[in-house]
Amino acid sequence: MVDYSKWANIEISDDEDDTHPNIDTPSLFRWRHQARVQRMEEHKQEVEQFEKRKAEHEKKLAEARSKLAKAEGANLSELDKVIKELEKEGESIKKTSDELKKKEKKQPWNVDTISKPGFAKTIINKPAPRPKDDNLSEEEREARMKNFIKNHESELKKFGMLQKYEDSRAYLKAHDYLVCEDTANYLVIWCINLEMEEKHSLMEHVAHQTICMQYILELSKQLDYDPRQCLDAFFTKIQVVEPEYQASFNDELKQFKERIRKRAAEKLEEAIKEAEEEERKQRLGPGGLDPQEVFESLPPELQKCFESQDIGLLQETITKMDEESARYHMKRCVDSGLWLPEANKDDNKEIKSDEKKD
Repeated sequence: MVDYSKWANIEISDDEDDTHPNIDTPSLFRWRHQARVQRMEEHKQEVEQFEKRKAEHEKKLAEARSKLAKAEGANLSELDKVIKELEKEGESIKKTSDELKKKEKKQPWNVDTISKPGFAKTIINKPAPRPKDDNLSEEEREARMKNFIKNHESELKKFGMLQKYEDSRAYLKAHDYLVCEDTANYLVIWCINLEMEEKHSLMEHVAHQTICMQYILELSKQLDYDPRQCLDAFFTKIQVVEPEYQASFNDELKQFKERIRKRAAEKLEEAIKEAEEEERKQRLGPGGLDPQEVFESLPPELQKCFESQDIGLLQETITKMDEESARYHMKRCVDSGLWLPEANKDDNKEIKSDEKKD
């Protein structure tokens, strides 16, 4: 059912007929209209001042929360006190907002407002919330990142090579799909690879861009905003060079580079071990033993026989050894490929030495 009650409270002046005969009617209408316009202008200014106060309060509260997340020691209690005061002020602002809405609702319609579009309204854009991906499995995250890198690797590398903050801000604004966790993860991996390749200066440069991206993402988490809407906030802060903010940034960058160097060294060590293990597997003889390990475990007199490849000396040495010990060592030589009985028959009892093979 349509509510017509709002039409009962309309303030009019230009079509009234209850005026006194001794009063100039046009002048009366003009005075009333001017008074109404003045009231509307005063209300408009009141709303604008309130919105400005509200925006400044929200900005201060966001900055205080951001500092609290990075603060340590004595600063914690001080920042906590500031946030509580701001939150208390926020309650007052909310109360004022409710009062303004009630006041606006009670204002009568008039010729200046009734002619405006009936369903027009003002919408204040609020930052979009941060996208959630908590429900993704590890396999889904990995697949998403691989696809992301495949589609945007050249752009990721270009961002990693930028040097000026203004260039980074402009580039990310033009390619805002890069402002995400996948970009930060790619840059971390790239830093590790550069350090492993001993490209230390380039690694340090890309590390700086990595921390920039991580700071933007961290700010997004703290404010629960879409990270793309945190670009201006981050770059403004870092370019203004607030001492505390810059010190925190530099400290995080230093620690990150140290972690990269440590991880690169670990990966190099792992790679060397894998290569050695692969080489060892390729050396294994028919019985699954490593000829190098077997040779090093032989008694010195047997080692001398294999080094000199002297079959006569080998036979003489074996006859002098304890039978059980000789059998044990010769079996291990066969299993490792140091001694090949079949090759001995075909090639005049040739000894295969691991040292010669290398």
